[in-house]
Amino acid sequence: MENKTLMEKLVEAARERGGSFYKITVIQDGVSETSVITPANGAQNSYSIAKAYTVTAIGMLYDKGLISMDEKICDIFADEIPADIDEKWKEMTVHHVLKHRCGFPDGYLDIDAFDCSFISDGDYLKYLFNTKLMFTPGTEFHYSDAAFYLLSRVFTKKCGIKMDDYLLEHLFAPLKFREMAWSKCPKGYPMGATGLYVYTEDLAKLGQLYLNRGVYDGKRIISEEWVDIVEKQEYEFGKTAGGGHVKGGAFGQILAYYPKKNRVVAYHSYGGDIFGFADTLE
Repeated sequence: MENKTLMEKLVEAARERGGSFYKITVIQDGVSETSVITPANGAQNSYSIAKAYTVTAIGMLYDKGLISMDEKICDIFADEIPADIDEKWKEMTVHHVLKHRCGFPDGYLDIDAFDCSFISDGDYLKYLFNTKLMFTPGTEFHYSDAAFYLLSRVFTKKCGIKMDDYLLEHLFAPLKFREMAWSKCPKGYPMGATGLYVYTEDLAKLGQLYLNRGVYDGKRIISEEWVDIVEKQEYEFGKTAGGGHVKGGAFGQILAYYPKKNRVVAYHSYGGDIFGFADTLE
């Protein structure tokens, strides 16, 4: 078949890679199109793409002057830090946490991989503060969900509202999300790192927001300055060879935006070759 559309090419490529995709959404030049590969529930777990939404929430605090990237975590939680906390905690900044350079080991507090019921009182924040860090903050990269759960709690500490409740009004509603949910800890705080259930069509809208330099449907949601910071620092969105920005999630989830092509691509999957497939998008 000649002159295939981008979506036709993507659907074909998805099926060639095992067909383990639920839905694919493409927003090209502001026009959204979605194809269903495998029928399933509308809202799917986006796994670690949730971290990109937490980054956006932190950006909203930044835009309001409520947080700085060099602020110390121990200063933010000064009234909750135990007296015998590991000394390395006192070096940890918001930037370190956003960059997974905060001292937690790989995979720490990953609710998708481990049973966290051993935290008997359900107080994940207290558990983290009692953790002896493996590395001095800022010295080594180790990807963990603990970092972004900590950011979820930072958000509430800074503005007094749980992060998901705030985003419902200030992000999800303006972007016209359908029904969605976010996995929470036993204390009722969103995990921040994973467990964000959204429609693929809505997942793509965050990419469109960044593609539009912080504006969606004519309304500014985040500042251009924050978009620049995210792209420069690669806060969750990594850079592609073709100048795009991509965030993946476990078991085959992708959100990517490509400024040079004025394009966003998002998909939910159940074990697809996410990065190999993403390479075909450029």
